[in-house]
Amino acid sequence: MHALLPTISADEALRRLVDGNERFLNGTTRWARVTVASLATMADGQRPYATILGCSDSRVPPELVFDTGMGELFVVRVAGNVFPGEVAGTLQYAGLHLGTPLFVVLGHSGCGAVQAALEARRAGATDESGIRALVESVLPALENVDPSLPLDAQMLMAVEHNVRWTLRQIAQTEQGRQRLRDGLIKLVGGIYEISTGRVHWLTDGAVGT
Repeated sequence: MHALLPTISADEALRRLVDGNERFLNGTTRWARVTVASLATMADGQRPYATILGCSDSRVPPELVFDTGMGELFVVRVAGNVFPGEVAGTLQYAGLHLGTPLFVVLGHSGCGAVQAALEARRAGATDESGIRALVESVLPALENVDPSLPLDAQMLMAVEHNVRWTLRQIAQTEQGRQRLRDGLIKLVGGIYEISTGRVHWLTDGAVGT
C-alpha cells in the first residue's frame, strides 16, 4: 500500500466535527438509518476524513456524538483513550494508508480509567494485572494534578491532562513528527461532557496545520 495524501484540510475536517456535534446537541442529526444501497457505495474502500482515538465508554460513541455516517470516521476506542503499541500502529495506518488529515483524542467527563488512576495514586494499585497496566498508562498524565484539590476538581483536571498526554505521545512518534513537520496532519484534543452531549475542544493544545 502507498501513503495517501489528505483529500480535505485538517481545519475543514475539524469544522465538520464541530458542526456535527452542534446537530447532535440540537436534535437535527442527519443519519436516521443505513440502507443496503449506501453500504454498496463503500465496498471498494474507505476514505475517512478524521481519525478519533476515544474511550471505550459505552456513552461516548463518536459517530453519534459528531453526527457522522458510515465511512466518515476512523475510530479507535480503548479505555482511557491511552496510547499503547497496538493503538500506535492503528493510527499509523490511518495516517499513511487512509490519509486522514485530522487526529482527535477524545476524552470524556467521569472517565473510569482516569478515576482509577487517581485512586491508585492515592492508595496504590490493587486491580488485576490488565487493569493495572491500563492505570499505569494514565498515571504519567497526573503528574501536574494537585492532590490537595477537591476530588471533583482533580478529576476534571486529570481528564484534560490525560488527553494532552496522549496528544504529546502521538506527536512524539517518528511518524507523528514527520507528518506534523510536513503539514499533513493536525492533532486536536476534545472532552465530551456526558451530561450535556457537548464536546469541549482544547484548541490551545492543537498541534499541526
